[in-house]
Amino acid sequence: MMDIGRSRRSPAMVLLLGFVAGALAVFTFHQITIWLLASLGGGQGNFYSMTPVAPLGVPQVVNQAFWGGLWGCVFALLAERFPRHWPLWLAGFVFGAIGPTLVGWFVVAPLKNQPIAQGFNPARMWRGPIINGMWGLGAAVFYDLLRRWTPGRARWA
Repeated sequence: MMDIGRSRRSPAMVLLLGFVAGALAVFTFHQITIWLLASLGGGQGNFYSMTPVAPLGVPQVVNQAFWGGLWGCVFALLAERFPRHWPLWLAGFVFGAIGPTLVGWFVVAPLKNQPIAQGFNPARMWRGPIINGMWGLGAAVFYDLLRRWTPGRARWA
């Protein structure tokens, strides 16, 4: 888990901050990026979608915020392990562009009977790393802000 020498926060607090940061990043950076790409002609924009998602019927954006929160937990656990010369926002962007995108392409898509990696069609593939990278940037920004507002020292404080 966390290196106690680098942070005095409990693992539960790190996970909570990560979850909140990841969920907030979906409602802001992620959805705004989808809107911006759609506005610039970069594909279909389905931002702030209230379409119910099975099996619970929650709005799509709420479902995305939940998963963004879980990915935020992963980011928070890894935040202290990124290269020290990287700014946290860059670490967040790289994490988001790679982690959630690869899982979406190679795990989630087959579970939903969709083509792996957008069918390896570059015209469809480029959006995932950008949207998820911007989510990661947002998660890093919110995580850093939340860490500054809670007790305990942090690497980027």
